[in-house]
Amino acid sequence: MKISTAQLDRRQAELGLTRKAVAELAGISRQTMSTIAQRGTCEPTTLGKIAKALGVDPADLIKED
Repeated sequence: MKISTAQLDRRQAELGLTRKAVAELAGISRQTMSTIAQRGTCEPTTLGKIAKALGVDPADLIKED
């Protein structure tokens, strides 16, 4: 699933969180979070965890082509 890294970064900045903090809140590893940010993709279940940690709907983080 393609992720909008711009949306991810924007929400992360709004909350004043580091990628490490987002990873901890989402229950995923820092390395996984880093890989997602670099590749711009992840599994739907992981997207759900990240969205929940950021307090947004998962659809808000999906990249539209």
